Amino acid sequence: MAIVHGTDQTFTQDIEEGLVLVDFWATWCGPCKMIAPVLEEMDAEMSDKVKIVKVDVDENQATASQFGIMSIPTLVLFKDGQPVDKAVGFQPKEALVQFVEKNA
Repeated sequence: MAIVHGTDQTFTQDIEEGLVLVDFWATWCGPCKMIAPVLEEMDAEMSDKVKIVKVDVDENQATASQFGIMSIPTLVLFKDGQPVDKAVGFQPKEALVQFVEKNA
């Protein structure tokens, strides 16, 4: 499954089923650029467990403000449309894998 680029218009459908890891990011954010390849690796290895959605906070401010995103990157884990966990800042792959698996 490829990483989904969510928008204000598609966000509700993007997160409604199963386990979804949402990366709130922006093009100008250094740590966001560092975490992107980590998420791509996770998508390749864990697509059977978790769907990954990236939301650009500059282009989708309604969704970012709905979930109180103040700093980026912020990763929010949703289960069947409901937020269940949140991590702020760059996370190494091992930490993100644990973050997903403890809620799977």
